[in-house]
Amino acid sequence: MAITHPTSYNSIFLFLATFNFFFFFEYSSATYINVINYGANPNGQFDSTMSFLRAWSSACKSKEPSTIYVPQGIFLLKQVTFWGPCMNKIDFRIDGTLIAPLDYWSLGNSGYWILFMKVNRISIYGGTLDGKGPSYWRCRRGRRNCPVEARSISFSWSNNVMVNGLTSLNSQTVHIAIDHCNNVVIQDVKIRAPSGSPNTDGINVQFSTGVTISHSTIMTGDDCISISQGSTNVWIERIACGPGHGISIGSLGTNVKEVGVENVTVTDSVFTKTENGVRIKSWAQPSNGYARDIVFRNLIMHNVYNPIIIDQRYCPGRQCPHQSSGVKISKVSYEHIRGSSASPASINLDCSESNPCLGIKFEDINLTYLKGSAKSSCRNAAGNTIGVVIPRGCL
Repeated sequence: MAITHPTSYNSIFLFLATFNFFFFFEYSSATYINVINYGANPNGQFDSTMSFLRAWSSACKSKEPSTIYVPQGIFLLKQVTFWGPCMNKIDFRIDGTLIAPLDYWSLGNSGYWILFMKVNRISIYGGTLDGKGPSYWRCRRGRRNCPVEARSISFSWSNNVMVNGLTSLNSQTVHIAIDHCNNVVIQDVKIRAPSGSPNTDGINVQFSTGVTISHSTIMTGDDCISISQGSTNVWIERIACGPGHGISIGSLGTNVKEVGVENVTVTDSVFTKTENGVRIKSWAQPSNGYARDIVFRNLIMHNVYNPIIIDQRYCPGRQCPHQSSGVKISKVSYEHIRGSSASPASINLDCSESNPCLGIKFEDINLTYLKGSAKSSCRNAAGNTIGVVIPRGCL
């Protein structure tokens, strides 16, 4: 409906009446589903899993757009999978808190806590997820018999996904996982886990295209955001990252026949006391993988140990392949990055001997070392430098 400028009070009244009619028509056509009416109990002790599944079933079968409403309170959920495809769009509006069981064995060995599978047009608004991770982390540290670690909320084989205003606390592992999805928007989320919590990536993206992550705060024990194989057209902006391991592309090169990563932009973000700033990492072994058309732009580093790093000898464990990485890294731009490094090597590009990094660009970089002169190190990397680059470029 075209909006014109009314020229009289009568036309204003007619305009508003018409607008309200369309608003009422759209709102009244939606199905509103309160999980309490399906047996959920907000006391934090009652298992509300089946109640949520019944509410989902009702929404999924509806021919009209549906809103599933979770009111204030604490709702205990065990492992739950919301299956699609559904008849129409579904919104989850959450005012309460969803908690995982304290007994981590209750989630089984699926690797998921809350999973949306093959769902199109799904939106999550607000709410808090508490993954109750500390007891599971203790199990991992003790090297005891532990179940498979569970991601807090995952979207697999889904399209047109929106996550807005969600808070995720203490996931056993990855907080938000995006896998084989198209057209995903994640914004205004808050993710928190202790700096020492193992493998608690904030957001992981793999085999997905058209993903936007913005205006979010991520404090965790692993990568704030990790972009893994098969990811294309990813836009990341206005992220406050730290503590954590920074924003990473990879790890890549886990197998020979691997799909690469392409067209990723990270911009207008701040890293505070993270292990890395922006990182590309791959295993030192044969692979058909690649990372290309990557832009890191308008970034601020506060006491970051590795502000700019490419690591093609990545190996966090004891058994490392010690070969040459087959992952081809090309067309990577670092633009307008400034701040402080917690180590002398504020720029460290360690690229593959058999597949050197090509088309690297440094433009307007100013990274200082708090305890002396900052240094740059480039191995098997080629490209160009534009403007002032501190420390002096090594390409």
